[in-house]
Amino acid sequence: MERKAFIIRAANSAALRDCADALRTLAREEGLDNFSVWGIEDLLLCYGEDAGDGAAKVCDAILSKIPGAELLAAPGSMRLMYHDIGIVREDKSLIRHRVFCTHLKPGCEEEYKRRHDALIAERGDAVSEGPDSNFTIWYGAGYIFGYCEKVRSFDHEPTEAEKAADIAWETRQLEIMDWLTDDVDWITGQKHPHIERIV
Repeated sequence: MERKAFIIRAANSAALRDCADALRTLAREEGLDNFSVWGIEDLLLCYGEDAGDGAAKVCDAILSKIPGAELLAAPGSMRLMYHDIGIVREDKSLIRHRVFCTHLKPGCEEEYKRRHDALIAERGDAVSEGPDSNFTIWYGAGYIFGYCEKVRSFDHEPTEAEKAADIAWETRQLEIMDWLTDDVDWITGQKHPHIERIV
């Protein structure tokens, strides 16, 4: 099984909402598991897990259903920038999604990867119970697309130390990227839209 992400630009995602059930059915038939589509601005961020070409077939179906849609990053073409798979919960009622999107500043791809490789080295790439599960970050067409299944049993009000660590990390990350989703609006005071699940 391979985790695959792809990005489509579409000015109007309403047509996709209308055929969400048909896309879920197609994904199942093509062996694309854990499939979802998330929308922010004019971007569709798509994620799924397969062992064949199911993601490509579902991608083609999406493109055919939205007039003027443009494929920005095809399934299998996006660079994996970070991973923390942990213990994947098959029962998705045990998780909540955190999906996010940023735009990397020119020339910052390798620096982003370097910083995230350091996080992997710091934890020793060990398998953990949570709170992050099935967490991958992808890069393509200038965009960062993060998909994470947060384990609900680990949810808690952040401590002051956790908030301080988040502020330090995210402030540093602003040197190399701009947020499209609202994940760090609480730090920056900016207003970005909240990402929506479409399929």
